[in-house]
Amino acid sequence: MNRARSRNKSPLLCFVFFLLSLNAAAAEPANSSASKTLFAPLTADPMEPRIAIMPRIGERLLQLDIGSSADLYTSESREFAAGVDFGTYSLLRRRESFKFPVDAIDYIFGVNASWTKRLQSDALPFEKFSGRVRLSHISAHFEDGHTDSSGAWIQGDCPFPIPFTYSREFLNMVLALSSPGHRVYGGYQYLYHSIPSGINPHSFQAGAALSTTKNSWLAADFKLLPIWQSALSETKGFRGTWNLQAGMHLDGLGLEKVKLACGWSSGMSRHGMYFYQPESFSSVGVIIDL
Repeated sequence: MNRARSRNKSPLLCFVFFLLSLNAAAAEPANSSASKTLFAPLTADPMEPRIAIMPRIGERLLQLDIGSSADLYTSESREFAAGVDFGTYSLLRRRESFKFPVDAIDYIFGVNASWTKRLQSDALPFEKFSGRVRLSHISAHFEDGHTDSSGAWIQGDCPFPIPFTYSREFLNMVLALSSPGHRVYGGYQYLYHSIPSGINPHSFQAGAALSTTKNSWLAADFKLLPIWQSALSETKGFRGTWNLQAGMHLDGLGLEKVKLACGWSSGMSRHGMYFYQPESFSSVGVIIDL
């Protein structure tokens, strides 16, 4: 009952956090060109490589992300770039004595190409059109945090005997329209190989980000992801998956590379070991900009 009440309050908690962030920052538009990559990472997309620690509210779970994207080549005109992505997404359990056994972890790596073009039209409230294409591999694993006191795997509601192999290779494309302070985007992902098999290869994405002041932002990411049907041993249909994020830079404290963020997620799990499982939770934590 307490967990259900906590989840019902999740969007409200993020909204309150967002209002507080407005009062904590100077009223100036953000400059999206501060990104170190030609195509700025999608703020609310949990699959973007980043460095972040986000404890879940009302649950003894902790999200730990370690990763980064880097442009290895940028054209002289700064209209084209090519780079790499590396990252891990870990789900840790919070236990006594400051212990955090890893329940599940995902590894992602790949290459990307991005481009940008200034818009000349005054009919659109945007100054720039940009895009990014990624070719990536991701694998996922259960770890010692998913075992009981005897060291045996916790089977739970997993439809596969544990341990099982999870591996995917995919092509992802995102197109965006932006101006300093706001951006909208749409995307498509094609899964050309997967273990387990029987996964619908198509998924879709859309989102927006708004920098309300110089130091604060609000962002939303929406995906249509395939739903696993255990009785059919394949996916059938799609489920909408929301990820919302509000936050603020801690420049006022002299921590220019540190961001305080609040998130709310509802839909299919991002973790490969739980790709069949819907979930809903809120989190508050810290994101580090390299």
